Amino acid sequence: MIVPIGGDHAGFELKEKVVGFLKSKGFEVKDYGPFNGDSVDYPDFGHQVALNVENNAGVLGIVICGSGNGINMTVNKHQAIRSALCWTTEIAELARLHNDANIIAIPARFVSEELALEMVDVFFSTAFEGGRHQKRVDKIPC
Repeated sequence: MIVPIGGDHAGFELKEKVVGFLKSKGFEVKDYGPFNGDSVDYPDFGHQVALNVENNAGVLGIVICGSGNGINMTVNKHQAIRSALCWTTEIAELARLHNDANIIAIPARFVSEELALEMVDVFFSTAFEGGRHQKRVDKIPC
């Protein structure tokens, strides 16, 4: 799987760590940027990640900004996206298990590097449970 990832200037350093972590786990990465810590607008990168996930069945993506909120709101504007703002491994697991989240949004200013990598690991290793949760997930799009 090729993992799309993007963020903003506040998430740049953490994004770089996550990219390295994913590559060490054998994933290919499509890094949409930014590619330095200069001030940027998170929608420019978030929309690219969302489009990649929408257009490639089964792909999971990652978005990272300072609070995680702005970029999470951006990607969730796409009909096929179910992005979850995560700040614990339990939330990351439940987002996949119960909500079939296909993008994890990470708040770079509020989680440690270690926790971010743990959340990514859990997110990518947890499958959607389906069953009673499927009918709820089916009701999400407008």
